Amino acid sequence: MDCSIDYLPYETTGFFAKIVVDYLQQAEALQPFFEHEPTREGVRKSIEARKNFVTDRSLLVQSLNEQYKGIPLAEKVKTNIALLEKDHVFTVTTAHQPNIFTGPLYFIYKILHAVKLAEELGKQFPDNGFVPVYYMGSEDADLDELGYINVGGQKLVWQTPQTGAVGRMKVDKAFLLIIHAIEGQIAVLPYGNELISLFKKCYTEGKSIQQATLELVNELFESFGVVVVVPDSAALKSAFSKTITKELSEGFSHQLVEQTAAALSVNYKVQTAGRPVNLFYLIDDKRERIELEGDLYTVQALNISFTKEAMLTELREHPERFSPNVILRGVFQETILPNIVFIGGGGELAYWLELKNVFKAVNVPFPLLAIRNSFLFVEKDQHERVLKLKLNTTDLFTDTTALINAMVKAHSTNQLVLTAELAEANAFYEKLQALAGAIDHTLTDHVISLKSKSLKKLNDLEKKMLRAEKDKFETTIQQITQIKSALFPGNSLQERHDNFSLLYAKYGNDWIRTIYDSSEGLKQQFGIIYAS
Repeated sequence: MDCSIDYLPYETTGFFAKIVVDYLQQAEALQPFFEHEPTREGVRKSIEARKNFVTDRSLLVQSLNEQYKGIPLAEKVKTNIALLEKDHVFTVTTAHQPNIFTGPLYFIYKILHAVKLAEELGKQFPDNGFVPVYYMGSEDADLDELGYINVGGQKLVWQTPQTGAVGRMKVDKAFLLIIHAIEGQIAVLPYGNELISLFKKCYTEGKSIQQATLELVNELFESFGVVVVVPDSAALKSAFSKTITKELSEGFSHQLVEQTAAALSVNYKVQTAGRPVNLFYLIDDKRERIELEGDLYTVQALNISFTKEAMLTELREHPERFSPNVILRGVFQETILPNIVFIGGGGELAYWLELKNVFKAVNVPFPLLAIRNSFLFVEKDQHERVLKLKLNTTDLFTDTTALINAMVKAHSTNQLVLTAELAEANAFYEKLQALAGAIDHTLTDHVISLKSKSLKKLNDLEKKMLRAEKDKFETTIQQITQIKSALFPGNSLQERHDNFSLLYAKYGNDWIRTIYDSSEGLKQQFGIIYAS
C-alpha cells in the first residue's frame, strides 16, 4: 500500500512517562537499573553475557516442536526453531498476554519490531543468528483486561463464566458471538471475509485460548519466521525449578525488588513491589496466590496448604502447577530462551527496571531492554482532512483544546490576548499601592486585594473573548475535534485502544507489511504512517 511516514521523538508526543523518556535518553538516574545500553555496543555485550549462561536448547526445541505438533509450519518457522539448538543463535523476544483476537494494535507492532530488530542484528553481527520470538503470557488471569477488543468504535466483550489463567480458558459459544459481531463490522470490506475465515479457523469451540492465539500469531507472522513460545509447560518449568525452589525457600525476590523500588521511587513512579512469595498455584481453571503462613505454604482460595517438604515434592512432581507472577516471569523467560534483547512497552520497561538484582541473585543474564515501536496510522480520508486543516504531525499530538485555541488566535482578525493590557493594569496597581502606602501602610493590603480581583476579572474577560470568537470557527473546531477523536480514541493512543481487525479488513496483509517496513530496530521513535 502507498504511504508516507514521519517520526517524532517519544518525548514530544506527551503520551509517555518520564521513566520511558529518561531511558531513551539514557539518563544518569537510571544507569544503576539496567545492564546494557540500547545500542549496537549494548547488543554485543548482551551477546557476550548470554554466551556464559547455559540454556537447555535441546529442551527448548523439543518443547517447541511439541507445541507446534499438528500445525502446518512455514519453512522459515521450521528453520528458526531448528536454529535455536545452535550456540551462536540468539533470540530477540517480545511478550504479551493472549488477548482475544490480539487485543490492541501494539500487540502487532511489538512482534514486528522483534522481526525487524532480529534482521538488523543479523546484518550487524554476521557470525551470529537471531530469531524473533513472541513469548505468550498465557497464565495471566486478568480476563477484564484480556477479554475484549474495540472494533470500529464498538467495545466487544467476552462474557464467559470461566476463571483462572486466560490461556487455559476454552473458546465457547459466547466467544463465537464476538466473531459474529466482528463479521458484522468488517464483512463488507475488501479483506473482511478473509480475516473472519482466519478467526473461525483459529478459534474453534473447545480449543484453548493459548492454542488459538498460537495458531493466529503463526498465521499472521509465519512469513517473517516468528517463533511463538507457550511457557505453560511442565518441561519448560522444570528448567526453571531451581529458581522456584529458591523463591519458596528464601522468598528472595521480594526483598530485592523492595530495595530497588525504593531507589527508583526517588525519581519515578514505581510499578510493582511484588509479594513475599512471587508465585501462583496453577491447576485446572484456577490460578491463585501461594502465601507463606508460619511454616505452611497456603493457597487460601483453594483451601489447601503444604509443608515446605510437601511443596518441594509438588514442584518436582508437578512443575506445571507453579506460575511466576510479574516479578519472576521475566527470569523464567530468560532462563528458557537464549535471549539478548527484550522488547516491551513503557509499563513493561518500568517493572523490568526493578528486576536487575533478581536476575543477578539467580545468575541469569539481564537482557538489553528496548522500547517497542509505536505508530499512529492515519487513513487516506483522515490524512486529507488533516491537510485541509493545515495541521502538521506535531499538531496531531497537541491537546485538542490547546490546538483549537491556537488555531482561533492564529486566524482571528480580532485581538484575543490581553497581555499588554494586563501588564498596564499590573503597573497601575503597583503605582497605586505605592501612593496609598505612603499615606497609610494599612491601605496596602486593600490595594493588593483590589489588584487581585481586577486582574482576575481581566483574565476571565480574555477567556470569554476567546470563547465568543470560537463561535465564528464552529465548523473548523468540529472538524479538528472529530479528527482528534478518531486518531486518539478516548484521548489515548490509537495503538492502545483499537484492534487491528478494521485495518486488516481494509488493506489486507499489505497493512502488516507496511508496519514491518516502517519498523525500526534500535533507532527508537514514534512513527506516524499516512496512507495515500
